[in-house]
Amino acid sequence: MKFIYNLIAHIAWFHLKIAALFSSKMKLFVHGRKETFAILEKAISKNDAIIWMHAASLGEFEQGLPIIEKLKHEFPAYKILVTFFSPSGYEVKKNTSAADVVTYLPMDTRHNVKQFVDTVNPKLAIFVKYEIWPNYLFELQAKKIPTVLVSAIFTKNQIYFKGYGSFMRKALATFTHIFVQNEHSQQLLESIQIKNTTISGDTRLDRVSEILERDNSLPFMEAFKKERRCFIAGSTWPEDESILINYINHAPKNLKFVLAPHTIKTDKILGLAGAITKKTLIYSKLEENNPGDYEVLIIDTIGMLTKIYSYADMAYVGGGFATGLHNTLEPAVYGIPVLIGPNYAGFKETEDLVSLKGLLPIFDEWSFGEQVKKLLDSQELLQRTGDINASYIAKNKGASIQIVDYLRKLL
Repeated sequence: MKFIYNLIAHIAWFHLKIAALFSSKMKLFVHGRKETFAILEKAISKNDAIIWMHAASLGEFEQGLPIIEKLKHEFPAYKILVTFFSPSGYEVKKNTSAADVVTYLPMDTRHNVKQFVDTVNPKLAIFVKYEIWPNYLFELQAKKIPTVLVSAIFTKNQIYFKGYGSFMRKALATFTHIFVQNEHSQQLLESIQIKNTTISGDTRLDRVSEILERDNSLPFMEAFKKERRCFIAGSTWPEDESILINYINHAPKNLKFVLAPHTIKTDKILGLAGAITKKTLIYSKLEENNPGDYEVLIIDTIGMLTKIYSYADMAYVGGGFATGLHNTLEPAVYGIPVLIGPNYAGFKETEDLVSLKGLLPIFDEWSFGEQVKKLLDSQELLQRTGDINASYIAKNKGASIQIVDYLRKLL
C-alpha cells in the first residue's frame, strides 16, 4: 500500500504541474513549492530549535494560532515554522509576524519528506485538524520527533474507519497524542485502537475570544452606521447574494447593509453593486464620499471583516448555499444573531449553535426575510439570540491552554 500511495503522490504532482499552466491558483500551489527549500535553508540553521506547525489553509491556521502565540511567549528561544498546503492560506499569511518562517509544505513524497525533516529537524511537530500526511508522519516517528494533532474531528465515513483504510490508520497511529473536538471523535479513534486522545474542544473558540480584547474600531464604519441598525453579510458567494439582494432592495429604511463578498474581483464587485437599487458605496471609493450618505457598503478588500462584524446588529455568513460555510464564530462572538445557509453539517460549533437557536438557518429568500423580520420586530428576541452565541463561546473556550499544558512536557 505504501508503494501505491507514493505512486499516487508522484502522479498527482505531475497533474498539478499541468493544471498550473491553466489555473492561477494551481500556479501558486506549484511554483510556491519550488521555493520552499531555499526559504528553509536561508531561515534555519542547524543550531536552531524549531517548533513546526502545519495547517491546510487559513481556517486551520486560525485554529492553530492561539497555540503558536502561547508557545512563542513561553519558549522564545524556539523558532516557529508554519507550513501551508493551500495557496489560500499561504498567500494571506506568508508575512505573518506570528511565525519566524512560513512556507508551503512540499508534496508528501519520500524524497521531499526526508529533505524537509532533515533540514528543519523540529523538536516538536503540530498538525491541525485534518492534516494526515503518511510519509511525513512515518518519518517523524522514525526520528522520534513528538508529533501532535490538534482540534481534530472525525466522522465514521472517513477512510480510517473503513476496511480498506489500514494504511491511513497506521499513519494516524503515529501521533504522540491527538486532541479531538468532541466525544464522538474520541470514540471513533478508540474503535480502531487509538487511545492516546484528549477531548479539548476547538481552539478556534480561543481565537475568536481574543478578538474581543483588541481595538475593533473603524472610523468609516462609525460614519456609515450612525445611529441606524446594521446588517452585515460576510464571505458571501453568488448563491448567497441572489437571496440577499432582493431583500436589500426592499428593506426598511432604518436598516443599513454591509456586504463583504468572498470574491473581490472588480467585475464581480461592480456587478453586485449594479444589482442593488439602494444608494451603494464601494469601499475603495470611500475617500471620495461621505459613507453616512449611503445605505449599502460593499467591501472590496480583505482583512477587515472581523472588525466590521463588531458594528453588526445581526449578521449573515456565506457559503452555506455554495462551497462550504465560512467562519460563523467571528460574528457570533460579538453576541449577535447569525443567519446561515442550509449546508452546515460537519461544523460542530455550528451544529451546536443551530440547536441552541443562536445560529439561524435559512433555506430561500422567503425564510431569510421572515427571520430578519422577526429579529427586527423584537429587540428581546434579537438580544436573546445574540446572547446564546456569546455565552456558548465563553463557556467552551480554553482548548489551547489544555493543549499547551501537554506540549510543555514535550519541549
